[in-house]
Amino acid sequence: MALINDLTDALARDVVAAMDELGDDRFHEKISKVLLDMSPTTQELYLAAIRGLLAERKARAFLNAALQAKREGRTGPHLHMDVGH
Repeated sequence: MALINDLTDALARDVVAAMDELGDDRFHEKISKVLLDMSPTTQELYLAAIRGLLAERKARAFLNAALQAKREGRTGPHLHMDVGH
């Protein structure tokens, strides 16, 4: 199972990079459908990795916005801010 985890983690990282390059924030869903056709188990591991990467990205953007606001003497971002990509 470690091999499948490694493969799906690497794929998820590549897909997130491709989403940026393609300008398509839903591209990961297309890859998910390809995986589902071959292996639902692999698809679920991939989706877990994608969710983790996208959540980390959003949290990091929030962190950076909060630090930037502090450095500029502004109020920090709201918890439900749209931090984008």
